[in-house]
Amino acid sequence: MTDDRTFPSALEAVSRVRFDHDGGSGIDYEPYDAFLPAGETTEWFRAWTGNDEVDGDTFRIFGQEGTGGLVGLWLVREGRPLTGQPVVYLGSEGETVHLATDLGDFLWLLARGVGPMDVAHRAWTAADEEWVVRPDPAMTAVAEEFAPDARPRTVEEILADAGKGIPGLEDTVYDLCR
Repeated sequence: MTDDRTFPSALEAVSRVRFDHDGGSGIDYEPYDAFLPAGETTEWFRAWTGNDEVDGDTFRIFGQEGTGGLVGLWLVREGRPLTGQPVVYLGSEGETVHLATDLGDFLWLLARGVGPMDVAHRAWTAADEEWVVRPDPAMTAVAEEFAPDARPRTVEEILADAGKGIPGLEDTVYDLCR
């Protein structure tokens, strides 16, 4: 595994987008302008799991939502670049959710107005109603620039593929908890 902490250009572009929660009608997402430093990631991961023997080296945290849940890349695909790693949500209350199969799909979720809390809420409640898509022009421009091949995919398709071919995030985290 690499300790690459070079912030991808796509995430730099996302960090310049203003996300408006709009009283619950918008996207609850706060992008960072760099990955959370390794030491802070380890400190957080140890507190989150209650395990002083783990580090957060398999995560590159790049954003959060209003309750403190974190969004990041989970480095589980050997040999793939950072942008080819799955994007996951690690909630403030221990929630674990696969958001996207890679950074490109995550960009398109945001472009369609679907944020990490939207996906997490749907996962917790097992709701099956249609997604309310609220296109965001600024994020659409970012997604078109950095992930043009992912564009035809719907929110449902992106989320259906999010955890395919990778270990279960919930089981992996649960096994590390004390």
